[in-house]
Parts: sequence; structure tokens; C-alpha cells
Amino acid sequence: MAPRWTREQAMAWRDSRAWIRGCNYMSADCHNRVDQWQEYGFEERLSTTDRELAAAAELGFNSVRLILNEPVWEMQHDGFMQRLNRYLNVCASHGISAMICFGNDCCVPKAYYKPPVMGPQTCDIGYHGGRKNSQHGSFPGEVGYCPIDEEDVAERWYSMVEEIIGTYASDPRVIIWDMYNEPGGNNRALKCLTPLRRFFEIARSIDPVQPLTVGYWGGPCKWKDIEAGDNELVNLIFENSDVISFHNYADYETIVREVMQLKKYGRPLLNTEWLNRITHNDVFSVFPLYALEKVGCYCWGLVAGLYQTYEPWESLWKAYENGRRDIDLTKWQHDLLRPSLRPYDPAETELIKRWTAYADGADNLK
Repeated sequence: MAPRWTREQAMAWRDSRAWIRGCNYMSADCHNRVDQWQEYGFEERLSTTDRELAAAAELGFNSVRLILNEPVWEMQHDGFMQRLNRYLNVCASHGISAMICFGNDCCVPKAYYKPPVMGPQTCDIGYHGGRKNSQHGSFPGEVGYCPIDEEDVAERWYSMVEEIIGTYASDPRVIIWDMYNEPGGNNRALKCLTPLRRFFEIARSIDPVQPLTVGYWGGPCKWKDIEAGDNELVNLIFENSDVISFHNYADYETIVREVMQLKKYGRPLLNTEWLNRITHNDVFSVFPLYALEKVGCYCWGLVAGLYQTYEPWESLWKAYENGRRDIDLTKWQHDLLRPSLRPYDPAETELIKRWTAYADGADNLK
């Protein structure tokens, strides 16, 4: 089994390529990730993806984060593998690499979980993620349910991880393997420990040319867990990731503090989820910071669409209703472009273009 990359290997990997910047991507005509990966409607959605990623490339983006869907892989296996390859081809045609993510603890309680069904998908209008009952604050305090909790499902998930990493272990279209999205989220605590360990073991046994990571999720408020070394999940993340990734939707000062803390590890840094205008996590302050610090970054969303991540999390609505006034609900939460592919805020996209050009060696900041 291959060892974790050394710090020197990881930093050499970072320095051998352009500063990584992009978005978490799903085309605007997708209701959810079943829609993104299933056979039904795929040709139309791939055409949309082609148009939208052309717009992403015009912004200067060079990577996207793609979260996979195990039920589609299982129920439409051969077609899924063909579609994933075609998706990567479209990305590459625009000079865009892919970070591929496997597990996901961003989920609803079991009482509200509905097994995915292939075919036409639906959404609730006016709700973040297209779901009225969502994992984004509809059930505070309740424990989320992920099918990977079931032993037979977990084994199939492991097979998916093994097949996909094995298929693309030396493919330049894939830039990073992200083992798990927000492990421990939605009050799941340590439920993800077993699958996350297995994901790392599978990947190390294959030894891909791309680095492995899993996002540290929680921000500086949980920095004590890292320094104390007594949080099993945090230890697993930091002892196995080749490059350090994290999520942070907080304000500028909070992000600066986190970057300063994480730089102590001497490894490349990636923020794999950012951009929450409502909580003052905005393009104008955050994007230049990441460019200057060479922190790879993937904002959430690109084009406003059926998944409706421009709408606030339910938790933000509840916070405002309970008296919180340091948030701005007049703004889109995520996404950069309107359905027309025109910018939500032209000043944002102009700044992104300037700073991506500057990061790539432009002589000035016109």
C-alpha cells in the first residue's frame, strides 16, 4: 500500500501547475445529482454543461468539483461510466480539470430520506437545493442518514470508489480525489469513520498520481480539536490527506485566521466550498486572498438553476426569524451567473477575470 505523500511531494505537485480555482459544478438544468449523472436527459444536460463550462473558462476557472452519485453508478453502471468519461472530456475541452468526490454526510434524517428513482426529477421552488425539507437547516439537532450506513450499500460504494479511482488513476483530466464531503455533518459525528478509512485504504492500494484529500469541516471554532489531537475524525483527516482541504463560508477575518492556522502543516491548501454572500463571504475579499496565498478554491455553484443554491439555506431564514441581523438576505447565497450566462454582479466576474489573469502571470491588474 502506498504511503501518504510527503510535504515535499505535495508542495511540488502544487507548484507544478497553475493556481487551482473553479466551482462546485452541476448544470443549471439539473434538479439534483441523479439528474446530473443518470441516462434520462443526459444529452441535453451535457450540452448545457458544454455551454456553461465555456463561460467558466472565460472567467479564468480551470477546475470543477464533481460529487458523484452511488445509486446511479449502481443502477446504470455501464452507462454511468461512459457518461462520466464524456463529462471529463467536456471539462478538458475547456481546459478544466475535475476534483472527484465520493462520500457525502450532507443528508436528511432517515424519516425524510427517499431512495432515488431514475427518470424525471422534481424540485420545490424557492428552496436552497430544491428541497423544502433539506439538510441545510430543516432539522436542527437531528441526525442525518446516509445509505452508506447499511453494510451492503457500503460494500457497493467501496466498489465504486475502487473502479473509478482505478480507471482514472493516471488520467490528467482528474486533478484530485476528494474522499468525502463534509464528514460528520448533520450531527452524524463519527458514523463516517469506517467508510472514510476504507476509501483511503482503497485509494492507497491503487496509488493514483493525483493527491488524496478530505475536507476539514467546521472552521476555526473547532481548531481546538486539531491541536488537542483527541478527535478521531479530525485525526483521520489530517493524517491521511496529501493536500489539506476545508470548507469555509464565513467572513474575511475568519478565513484569514483559518488559512494562517492550516499553513502550519506545510502542505497545499484548498478551500473546496466557499461563497456565501449572505454571511459576508464574498468574491471581493475572499478570491484575491486565495490568489495571493495560492490556496486552491472552489466556490459553490456557477449558474443559477433548478438546484436553486442562490436561495438561502433554511438555517439562515430561521436565524433571521430568531433575531439574527448580521446577515444579508437581499443577496444570492451562491452562484455567479444568471441563467442567461450574464453575471449576477458584473463587478464580481470582472474581479475574477483580473485575478485569474494576474495569478497566471499577467503584468498588471487592469
